[in-house]
Amino acid sequence: MQRLDFSPFYRSTVGFDRLFSRLDTLVAEDAKSYPPYNIERTGEDTYRVTIAVAGFSSGDIAIETKENSLQVKGSRASGSSEKREFLHRGIAERAFELRFQLAEHVEVSGASLENGLLHVDLKRELPESKRPRQIEIASTTQTIEDKTVN
Repeated sequence: MQRLDFSPFYRSTVGFDRLFSRLDTLVAEDAKSYPPYNIERTGEDTYRVTIAVAGFSSGDIAIETKENSLQVKGSRASGSSEKREFLHRGIAERAFELRFQLAEHVEVSGASLENGLLHVDLKRELPESKRPRQIEIASTTQTIEDKTVN
């Protein structure tokens, strides 16, 4: 796999060194292929992670957020009393764990399971102190009046 060099970005940005370091580590990691997932932007400040979890019920899946990370775990109950004989086994039923790094101020707003797809909705809400605001420029010009009496 080809390694990307982010060093040119270090000299033209201020305060983003953690971001590029994180990108370096993400590129080095192997991409997880099970279960497949999509990450999509659904609005200006809303996102959705969709994970294909065929064969899992809502009781088999745990979603947890902690310190800017989202963790989704799935495991099926192994105490199945019936013995099944497969002629072809194409649906994986193995346990999984996916971790997603969330940006600051991104919170999970909800989750739903429909048609074998787990949808985790995310929303970015900036606090009032972090929102952009207009700064008024004070004028320092002085007017000089002629106070001579004629």
